[in-house]
Parts: sequence; structure tokens; C-alpha cells
Amino acid sequence: MSLSVVGGPLGRHASERAGSWLATVVPLLAATVGTMALSVVQKAHCIQQGWSGSDQFWHACFSDLPAMYQAGNLDDGLAAYLADSGARSDHPALTGAVSALLGGLVPDGAFVDQTRWYFALWAVLATVCALAIVWFTAATRPRHATAAAQVALSPVLVLTALVSADIFGVMLVSAGLWAWARRKPAAAGVFLGLAVMARTYPVLVLLAIALIAFRTGGWAPLRRTLLGAAAAVLVVALPFVGNLGALWRSYEVWWDAAPGLGSIWMVPQLIGLDPMPAGLATMLVVAATALAVVAGAVFALGTYHRPSVPQVALVLVGLTLVVGKSFPVQASLWLVPLIALAGLRWRDQLVWALTEALHFVAVWLYFGGLSKPDRGMPAGWYCVFLLLRVAAVAYLVVRTWRTAAAYPQDGVGDEADGDFTDAPDRLLVRLT
Repeated sequence: MSLSVVGGPLGRHASERAGSWLATVVPLLAATVGTMALSVVQKAHCIQQGWSGSDQFWHACFSDLPAMYQAGNLDDGLAAYLADSGARSDHPALTGAVSALLGGLVPDGAFVDQTRWYFALWAVLATVCALAIVWFTAATRPRHATAAAQVALSPVLVLTALVSADIFGVMLVSAGLWAWARRKPAAAGVFLGLAVMARTYPVLVLLAIALIAFRTGGWAPLRRTLLGAAAAVLVVALPFVGNLGALWRSYEVWWDAAPGLGSIWMVPQLIGLDPMPAGLATMLVVAATALAVVAGAVFALGTYHRPSVPQVALVLVGLTLVVGKSFPVQASLWLVPLIALAGLRWRDQLVWALTEALHFVAVWLYFGGLSKPDRGMPAGWYCVFLLLRVAAVAYLVVRTWRTAAAYPQDGVGDEADGDFTDAPDRLLVRLT
């Protein structure tokens, strides 16, 4: 059997390149299965004993998935979620729909067995998503396919893949970046539009594409991307005619929430001052996010060597996480494929992953200590690990900025930039 594409069979050299690419990617896919197996093992105590009480914090096996199943009545299934007749979710609409769909597949039985079933179904879906992320990462920059190892073997993937449903949105973002790199802007828009309905941060990826479009004058591919994204958002929104609240419930929850775990806005509370009011925190986060976007725009439009779309996306997402109202452990998963696509070294990821691991343990010890102070981590020490993690994300942003400033030196654009790869600069902003 021969490989072929539209236009005829592949030639000998193309076949060799395809074979070489597959020889790189297939072992990475196998490694991804092993990484996801370790993620399941990390939750072994809770799988055996159930997700209840403070025991799940002492064993660092907490997962939002069983809690989401219980609190959202997701056993009622997808139809109930769409009709607002029992099932509900505080996640964006598409993630909520997938969660409700899986909830409807859980067989009847004791509640603890139902949560195990639900977790198992999500573990299977998360593994499929992880495999897709690795494949898309390798295919987005095929000349640098080995960079996908930073996803397949990521310690952060082990720790966070099964904490929440975020991996589904990350997979859609990875698909969008792959389609963009393959010069299919409409398809990229569709994937990224779906991703926006699964998580909110993909808006920043669309913004990264828009910023590079400003720099290159590539309005046509940007227009097709945005139209594709708008169409995808509309298609997902239509089934929620009977439950419009599901479309913005997650944003209402965010708007009204006080600063959460992992956020720098929680620091005053951790050092013994009064907690920051929710309204004030919201205003500060909105202002800080606007500044983060401005910084991302300066990076995209002001560096001498034009950064790639993944590099701009990493800077935007990283800065937004640093100033966010909450920075839960699972949000770190958003950065993993972007790090691989941005051309950062293993050393950079491992420095960051070490702080993620320390914070991962610290956050559960702190949270468990809220009910059992004699066993938990003091607030001051948790504050130290929180700030260390934030500093590590800032380090990734700085490393990305420096990497982009020195790349490319040979005048060849990044293959992840799709239609912008070989486009000349038409706008360059210089701050003096």
C-alpha cells in the first residue's frame, strides 16, 4: 500500500520524509499512553476509596470530574443538559455538553461506583485527547516533530490531565493550530471556535493570529479564520435555545467569584490581610488582563524577528494566567503544547514543571488544612509555592520572548505560521 495525497502518489523522497515522521511520532504516541496511565495511577487512592472527605487532599488525588458529575446531576444525560431540566455545569457550554453526554453513559448502581465509571469514561476520552494533542503538535511543525515529546512525556500532563475537563479544550486548540499551519484558515477557525466554547483561553490564540495578521497584512486568511470561528460558535450555541443560561453560566460564575487558588490576588488573604472583595478583584483582573494583551501586542508587533503564532499565543496565555482571578492546577495544561510549538527547550519546561509539581502538592495540603489545620500546610508556606509557580510561568514568557528575538536567523519563517510563513512584514512597531 502506498501513501498518496491529492494530486498523485508521493515521490520517493516525500515517502522517505513521511516514513521518518511516522517513525518519530509513533513512539511518542506510545509514550503518551504510558504518561496517561501514570496519570490514572496518580489517582489510584481516590479510585479505590472514592472522592469524598479530606482524604483526597492528603493523597493529592482530587479530581473535579466526580464532583462535577455529582453537583451537576450529569447522570441525567445530554438531553437534560440542553433542556435545562436537571443537568448543569459551570464549564463552558461545549465542555458541559461532553460532560453530560458521558454522564448519561454511566450505568446505575451505588454512587461511588457511578463516580468510578464517570472517571473511567473521562480517562478514556482524556487519553484520546492526549494522543490527538501529541499528533497535532508533531504535525504542526513536522520538521521539528521531536518537540512533541515535550507533550508526550510532560510531567504536567501526568499531574493535571485528569483533574478536570480542560484537556478537551486543549485538544481543540491543538487541532486549530495544526489546521492553521497547514494553511487551512477556515478549518483552523472552526476548531478554535469550538475550543472557545469548550474553554475561554482559545480567544487568546485567535488574538495571536490576528496580531501576526496585522504585522504581515494577511487579512484574507484572518478573515476566513474568524468566519470559521464564528460559524462554529453559532453551531454549538443553537442547541442551547432552551437553555441559554448554559452559554454564559461559566462567565457569570467567574465574574462573581472571589480570587481563587493559585491567583496572585489571593496573596493578601494568605499573608493574613482581609480577603480581596470579589468586585475589586474582577476590576483588577480585567485591567491586568488588558495590560497583558498590550504586552502581547508589543511582543507580536515590536520584535525585530517576527515571532510565530504559537510564541505569541504562549506569551498571551502565560501572562493572562499570571494575572488571572484563579490559576487552578489544571490550567497549566494549556501551556504544555504551546511550549512545544514555541521552540522552548526541555530545560525550560522542566524548570517550570518542578514548580508545578511543588505547587500541586502544596495546594492540596493547604486546602485539606482548611478543615484540619494540624495536618495542613500553613497559608504562608502555600503563598511561597504559589508565587514560585507564578514566577516560573513568567520565566516561560521571558524565555519565549528571548527565543523569538533570536529566531529565525536564516530568513525562513516558522512552519507553524501557515499563510504567514513567508509573508514580509508590513507593520513593525518600535517603542523608543
